[in-house]
Amino acid sequence: MTNVLVIKANNRPDGISTKMYDAYMETIKNSDKMNIEVYDTFTEDMPYIGQELFSAFGKIQNEEELKEDEQRLMDAKQKAMHAFEKADVLVFAFPLWNLTIPARLQTFIDYVYAAGFTFKYNADGSMAQLMADKKVVLLNARGGVYSVPEASAMDMSMNYMKNVFGGIFGMNIIDEIVIEGHNAMPQDAARIIEEGLESVRESARELNSQFA
Repeated sequence: MTNVLVIKANNRPDGISTKMYDAYMETIKNSDKMNIEVYDTFTEDMPYIGQELFSAFGKIQNEEELKEDEQRLMDAKQKAMHAFEKADVLVFAFPLWNLTIPARLQTFIDYVYAAGFTFKYNADGSMAQLMADKKVVLLNARGGVYSVPEASAMDMSMNYMKNVFGGIFGMNIIDEIVIEGHNAMPQDAARIIEEGLESVRESARELNSQFA
């Protein structure tokens, strides 16, 4: 049985990346080949990383008792790391907000972006990837058009996700689906969205077929 973790990073009911999440989940929900779990970044308890984390690290090393806020942060971090480690395939559904990813998704990444877990440093200081056995599907929505050369550098959502998961962690990005331009071109919005959602469904069907 293949373990699939779907990370939902939008709590807007009418958000396009929410619709992408819904379409993906609807397509794979009855699969008997995959064990599907969801990590909803907007319902999980996810305190931001700050001094509490570094204080907790020091106390753990010295076998000292953690304060309540330190323990809360460590529990959240460990939960995310456990879900991440267990998964064979990770599916991210996320929007472009203000040229980047939502803060909640960034916090999830902060939890798992850890030396010795997702990457390590070699003796010569170079970085080694530790997650090459995992696969990733990226489902992204953005109202403007960022795929054109003059705007591509401004997209710090999909580019960032690819650099982290495919680059630093070494994971195999098996699919990238972007729905874009529906706000910039409202006259074509219905067609753009539906065509994108059909691509999402096809991606989900393809994932299911890989484990037939």
